[in-house]
Amino acid sequence: MNVNEIFEELFDRYPDLSVCRDDIKKAYKLMRVCYENGGKVMICGNGGSAADSEHIAGELLKGFNLKRELSDADKSKFEDKSIADNLQYGLPAISLVSQTGLMTAFMNDVSPENVFAQQVYAYASNENDVLIALSTSGNSKNIVNAVITARAKGIKTVSITGMSGGKLNSLCDVTIKTPSDRTFVIQEYTLPVYHALCAMTEAYFFGK
Repeated sequence: MNVNEIFEELFDRYPDLSVCRDDIKKAYKLMRVCYENGGKVMICGNGGSAADSEHIAGELLKGFNLKRELSDADKSKFEDKSIADNLQYGLPAISLVSQTGLMTAFMNDVSPENVFAQQVYAYASNENDVLIALSTSGNSKNIVNAVITARAKGIKTVSITGMSGGKLNSLCDVTIKTPSDRTFVIQEYTLPVYHALCAMTEAYFFGK
């Protein structure tokens, strides 16, 4: 499937998400520009959204719908071809919830509310980097602070929230406000949204 087919299928399968159509398209374009210009995507969230952060990173770092096999030219750089045969092209992504040692040290020694902000400040190195901030309320303090830090570093921000958008709505370059105010429903909508974003980005870079 190409980018447009993936995009349209999302709304065929989840018609309620049609209210997010323009913002999903904008988020995809930010991700595409990010990777076209050597950037990376960072993701953060709490609880179920932390699991979603890991999920998004996994879909970007390896093949999702496509195999992303290495070219013969890149395979030739390996002395052991069996390694190259089992590698895939990846889109650089960092789940900020994964840094257990850093997180526990920073939360204990410095500031729990800035645990993601610290990582954004350290990792953001390309003006085309993108932070994806997940918060069902849009008001989680550590997520809000990460976005404020991303803005200070001059990188783009995308949030996925519930229908109000919370504080993130006015802070982010794009806020995808899923059509619910119930936490579990917002989380259920969040998954097809980021699956579509990952699939569209993959199709653009690796589709034939």
